Amino acid sequence: MTESRKLAAILAADIVGYSRLAGADEERVLARLRTLRSDLVDPTIAVHGGRVVKRTGDGVLVEFRSVVDAVRCAIDIQLGMAERNVGLPPEKRIEYRVGVHIGDVVEERDGDLMGDGVNIAARLEGIAEPGRICLSEQAYWQVKGRLDLGVKDLGPTRLKNIAEPVHVYSLEAGVPARAKTLKGVRGWRHKLAVLAALIVALAAIAAGVWRFQSTGRIEATAERTAIMVLPFANLSGDSSQNPLAEAVTDGLTDSLSRLVAAYPFAHVVAADTAKTYAGRPIDVKQIGKDLGLRYVLRGSVQSAEARVRVSAQLIDAESGVQLWAETFDEDRADALEMEDEIVARISNALRIRLAELGAESGNGLPRSQALAFLCAARLGNSAPEAVDPAKRTEILEACDEALRLDPHNALALGVRAVGLLNGVERGQSADREGDLRRAKEDIATLLAVNANDSYAHALNVYLLRLERQPEQAVAEGERSAALNPGFIETYYHLCSAYIDAGQPEKAIDCVDKAVRLSPHDPSLYGLLMTRAGALATLGRNAEALDWVGRSLALSPANPIALRNRAVWLLDGVDRGQSADREGDLKRAEEDVKTLLGINANDSYAHALKVFLLRLEGQPEQAVAEGERNISLNQDFVQTYYYLCPAYTAEGQPEKAIDCVDKAVRLSPHDPSLYGLLMTKAGALETLGRNAEALDWVGRSLALSPANPIALRHEIVLLEVLGRDDEARDAYRRYAALPGPQIRTIAELRARAMDAGASGPSPTFVEALRKAGMPEK
Repeated sequence: MTESRKLAAILAADIVGYSRLAGADEERVLARLRTLRSDLVDPTIAVHGGRVVKRTGDGVLVEFRSVVDAVRCAIDIQLGMAERNVGLPPEKRIEYRVGVHIGDVVEERDGDLMGDGVNIAARLEGIAEPGRICLSEQAYWQVKGRLDLGVKDLGPTRLKNIAEPVHVYSLEAGVPARAKTLKGVRGWRHKLAVLAALIVALAAIAAGVWRFQSTGRIEATAERTAIMVLPFANLSGDSSQNPLAEAVTDGLTDSLSRLVAAYPFAHVVAADTAKTYAGRPIDVKQIGKDLGLRYVLRGSVQSAEARVRVSAQLIDAESGVQLWAETFDEDRADALEMEDEIVARISNALRIRLAELGAESGNGLPRSQALAFLCAARLGNSAPEAVDPAKRTEILEACDEALRLDPHNALALGVRAVGLLNGVERGQSADREGDLRRAKEDIATLLAVNANDSYAHALNVYLLRLERQPEQAVAEGERSAALNPGFIETYYHLCSAYIDAGQPEKAIDCVDKAVRLSPHDPSLYGLLMTRAGALATLGRNAEALDWVGRSLALSPANPIALRNRAVWLLDGVDRGQSADREGDLKRAEEDVKTLLGINANDSYAHALKVFLLRLEGQPEQAVAEGERNISLNQDFVQTYYYLCPAYTAEGQPEKAIDCVDKAVRLSPHDPSLYGLLMTKAGALETLGRNAEALDWVGRSLALSPANPIALRHEIVLLEVLGRDDEARDAYRRYAALPGPQIRTIAELRARAMDAGASGPSPTFVEALRKAGMPEK
């Protein structure tokens, strides 16, 4: 038999009094044990990189690469068990005891481990008290500086069949070390999403679990805030629908547990406790008093042949007041998918309502956490500060202060990353590359804490998009959505990544799914904008403008929506696709004015003003505005898009060519590069360098084959160069374009007159006529 020797961290765990529990109700205990393995133990081991060596009925032996991973895994399991045991009588509780040791082991060919390393871990587990973790001295010294838990020194201890005494330390998960500020235990369930954290803020504030003393220190009180999901009632009159009601109840319990599990001052009452109230008359205030609850979530399920209706209500258990209620209707085509979607929709809606309550609450948290919660509340996408650069800067400074007080404040890290990325996306960052780098560092720190955290991965999708890596962003988003299909934040960024990656149809489907999951989400306006962008990419501009309007109705000062609407309106005019040229120019002018009212130094708004002035037939003013904008921000490439054709319109084609070359150097892979290439072609055409111009038109069409301006110029240049057959083929491609296009010579002249121009040149008109464009 082949075997190898190595150093390994070993975790051994088993259930206290398993034989007694199984003897009392074996079938139920086995079912609970299977659930614990699938929902808590196995996922926690996997997240911390553990390898299950063997199972022994109620026990498990696990190998880890480091003691730190082993201890974090043990802490998370013990915290999870403590939450699941709340409200249960002692004789019905399932409790683990855990031993951790690092030492020499022998790995056999089948993966089994033998040796003193394994034996000592197993003996440590045997002497651990229920709910506690025993560490050997070798293991303890590797994690001593990383723990903020109460530690009991058991001293040198004789262990069965171990020759020498082992110095043992006992840890109790959730109990802080004395004379230290209490910190949240950071484990795999530490959800960093801003709204999830605000749920915890609400729980902490409502329960008064923190108090400041005269020294400025913070201590934990004995109180813990509890939320319970009562069994959802089956109102269908059909007992076969009971499993659906139970699935919704269990799913919501698990979902809420994941949101608050990492915090010692809040918890969700175990499903087993809640199920004792099934079928009984409910007095929420009495239940709240009996169990010390702060909130109760209750509801019902009604099923018809093709539809299921689920109603849910959040109730203040102290006052009995209903804080929130909503009804959800779903098709029942796929039962499992339907259950998942119902749970996700209720969880998202509930999370939003709790976040609102938390943001309305008062003081009472440690300063670092209070600052982070304040940032989260103010930097939410629905807040006005989200589009005000000066206020965003103030909020980010508060995040910086929170992180100076506690460099591992996960909420502050997440909020700061969001704020930095928002500033970059909205064109309001004074240091784009620096802000992207700082956000990347914050996200890397979050993923180092928990490699499978959905919110951190959602932020990574956002980052990859802004780093112009759309394929990687899509892959990251799809991976994250597969791990947690109900996590709405992933979809915010994945849907946009689909557009960036050239998959607008997928983007539309993605938005539709996100809206179903969270139809009243405060960031809904962003999803509507994403749908608008996908429709515009597909050439469905009228629909796109309609969805932009819906987005702006929810967030009138959103600069992204205002910019995009102005761009699409002006593009429609520029391409001759506008059915109301003067009206569209006026609407675009109003959007530009609104943008400059929000931020007078908005480079993008000034760039759009260059575009607007050129289309209004004011090329000199357009050039002056563009050059002024470049003098203020010479690296802002969007200005060049509109300044370069303004040079041609003003009669300076050489300057237009230089302008394009500089823009391409600044952003050689820009998605709008096709427009710059057309500008260079137009300047070369003006100079009579027609063969060169045709070459650049071809390069532009390779990037944007349906651009009508490029196609018209291709037709004309081919005719001018005597390539009649190719010109006619090009005209047939142009004539096949969908939507409103210039279809006749008369319409071409009329559009030119509307624009205040003298009209197309005789050469241009004759070339189009010769290629096949009718007069009228």
